[in-house]
Amino acid sequence: MDAASRLEERAWEAELDKLLVKLLKSGHQETIDAALDHAFKSQSGAYDALMESVEAVSESCRIEQDGKHYDALLIAAPILAWTRFSIASGPIAADMLATLSAHLYAHVLAADARMTVAPTLYAIDQLPRTHAETYALTQQMAQAALKGGTPRALSNPPETAPFLADTRYLLAVAVVPAGTPIFRWQAEFNPQDRELALTQWGTQVMPNVARLLPGCGIDLLLPEAYYVSCRVADKRIRPASIRAAVHYLTHTLNVGAEKLQAIIGGFGEDTPDSRIDEYRVSFARMNDPDVVYGLVWPLYGQEEGDAPEGQPLTAVSGADQEPRSPLEEILALLRECGVTHVKHHRGCFPMESCDDCGAPLYLDLEAELVHAEMPEDAPQPTGHFH
Repeated sequence: MDAASRLEERAWEAELDKLLVKLLKSGHQETIDAALDHAFKSQSGAYDALMESVEAVSESCRIEQDGKHYDALLIAAPILAWTRFSIASGPIAADMLATLSAHLYAHVLAADARMTVAPTLYAIDQLPRTHAETYALTQQMAQAALKGGTPRALSNPPETAPFLADTRYLLAVAVVPAGTPIFRWQAEFNPQDRELALTQWGTQVMPNVARLLPGCGIDLLLPEAYYVSCRVADKRIRPASIRAAVHYLTHTLNVGAEKLQAIIGGFGEDTPDSRIDEYRVSFARMNDPDVVYGLVWPLYGQEEGDAPEGQPLTAVSGADQEPRSPLEEILALLRECGVTHVKHHRGCFPMESCDDCGAPLYLDLEAELVHAEMPEDAPQPTGHFH
């Protein structure tokens, strides 16, 4: 229903939030999913509004203690990592947890905030899978933050997939008196404070994170609200995936980047509009048709797939120009890494995976879907760094 004023809009939001709290608290994720699916198919505006409310209610809450009200927010601090070895995840030692907490207080959170940090370095596969799980985690950690406790570590976490470039997350919940700022940059309403917080966080925390992730290249993103942080990290890890792939292949196969060829294809669900949901980039050696490695470049939000037929397929040149599309960004990154032989198969291919191992299938030079397999004598990128 369209609201005619901000007051009416807030009243409707409050009623929707109450209903969502009941559903999330009782674990009725399937009801929420059905409503989102219906809104997505019938009215995009309603879908966006409902999704915004679901995320807000699951990642934040207002709680009461001793007659006082507090606002709580689930925060994610993304860490982009790339390596030829394994990217660590799992428990964080108590002394390291205390150090990371001190830096969050010093550089990110408002002066009146109380906080608790989860004692786990999360891989993507270990994050809450549903809004109901996110809601439960937010509630649990909010109570721990108010009481000065530490939430429980993950028990029996799922195995993580061995990627050359991946994201790890620190999760925290900050609690402040109701209606007061949560982040440092909110206190003075100065946007420059956000950039300063990121600079200080990156500088001060990097040595500690390097101990958590030995043998990895690392980039730290600004800790912010959970869902926004995850979306930003999902986009930012994509360029690192290409750079890590070329670095791995040139060292493992003992060839120069100019001796590699990349094959790009757009992939999507079997729908009438043939919308591209992701690109898959496969690599082969020159004069060898076998695909030795592949990676997935997902598209998010308003990002669109292939350029229209007839539009030149060239990477943007010039240091002052940004890639105009995901496809051009991929091309620019490949060229930056020294890969100059690129084959782009136009169209939208089915998002098929291997029936045995579940790995995505990639295009070869003839546009056939194949399994990416390194030569038998090549070392695999799953060893641990020592």
